[in-house]
Amino acid sequence: MSVQNEMIRRITVPQIRDRKGGEPIVSLTSYHAHTAAIVDQHADFILVGDSLGMVMHGMQSTVGVPIELMIVHGQAVVRGTKRALIVVDMPFGTYEESPNMAFRNAAKIMKETQCQAVKLEGGARMAETIKFLVERGIPVMAHIGLTPQSTNVMGGFKTQGRDEETWNMHIADAKAVAEAGAFAVVVEGVMEPLADQITAAIDIPTIGIGASKNCDGQILVLEDMLGLNPWVPKFVKKYGALGPAIEDAVAQYADEVKSRAFPGPENVYNNKK
Repeated sequence: MSVQNEMIRRITVPQIRDRKGGEPIVSLTSYHAHTAAIVDQHADFILVGDSLGMVMHGMQSTVGVPIELMIVHGQAVVRGTKRALIVVDMPFGTYEESPNMAFRNAAKIMKETQCQAVKLEGGARMAETIKFLVERGIPVMAHIGLTPQSTNVMGGFKTQGRDEETWNMHIADAKAVAEAGAFAVVVEGVMEPLADQITAAIDIPTIGIGASKNCDGQILVLEDMLGLNPWVPKFVKKYGALGPAIEDAVAQYADEVKSRAFPGPENVYNNKK
């Protein structure tokens, strides 16, 4: 192992937890090694999100994502990175039934991917499970607000907290997961004032997505912010326009193949005299 590689150490769960109220935490999703290697240079943690079902596999929601798919993509991201903390989503149906079930599947994910933490959705209802996992050596990132795995119950991807009467429920969810031992919590798709109150109410970092700039960190789906998806939610800012660029490149390639302009002399092998 080179001296340079020895000097690169992954960011740890306690380091993320200790960023509460400090320098904002940078995070993005990633699902494969080559994009993870790029993100690794800038992100504090990378989430291998179950959004990969929709982004990469054409699913209509995250509900159908199997644990095997999370593990395969988690392995790729870990292989492609050296610095960022790697968190892998627990997919729908792998943790809700019981704490014991959650432990078996979380342990499987961590052992087979070598990630450093798992993420699961749900507030107070999942507090017992979070506590069970943490006490047995599984670091847990929680996820409250708009929880995509529950969209069938919610009736779609709906912003949470529009009715102020529900705010106490969301704040209670945040407090419950923090008290259970989660080291951070993703706050998704909630009204900005509610996100601010949640952030102030708990002593672990909040990671906002469609929430507030005052959260302790931010996360976006990589493909969304790169402009690879034609439609994105309001909370996404596009930092690139790779979709049109890829389409232009593919169209140019197709034209050159049809006209026999490609491959050119520089792209083929000829015997040297």
